[in-house]
Amino acid sequence: MKTAKRLFLLFLLPFINGCVGIPAGVEPVGDFELERYLGTWYEIARLDHSFERGLNNVSAQYSRRDDGGVRVLNRGYSAADQSWQEAEGRAYFVDSPSLGYLKVSFFGLFYGSYIIFELDREHYHYALVCGPDTSYLWILARRPELAERVKQSLTARAAAAGFDVSRLIWVEHDVQAADPAVRTP
Repeated sequence: MKTAKRLFLLFLLPFINGCVGIPAGVEPVGDFELERYLGTWYEIARLDHSFERGLNNVSAQYSRRDDGGVRVLNRGYSAADQSWQEAEGRAYFVDSPSLGYLKVSFFGLFYGSYIIFELDREHYHYALVCGPDTSYLWILARRPELAERVKQSLTARAAAAGFDVSRLIWVEHDVQAADPAVRTP
């Protein structure tokens, strides 16, 4: 039985690790500083996925884990259910901690890429993040709103990297004040 389990895990390993790739045209930011990235980020825009479908007022809270990783707490409001939904995950650097390239898991052994490929280097006020391929994209900011010129710049950067920005969902932030668990830095 132990041999069968090992073979099964060895069979799964390429598929598990295959989700932590980097899309062509994307390069993680260098000189990344995790301590400056920790805290609350608001989702400004995203490409649609089933795990976020119908959610607005979406935010992510990043904090240190005791094992050296990063605790990820994603929250969003479902108007249809009139309730907050929450998912907790963990993230770890794939290569160097100075590279904005992490793997994140919300489901046990299964990890996906979390690649920061554009970042406000001076203040860490906005970021452009993708997953293992061009179907995953997020524009994040430290506040629920972002200047139009910055949105346009990030959208152009994502389009140049091969993302279909015409499919972006612009996230509403209209009940954030009613959520005491999320604090603006």
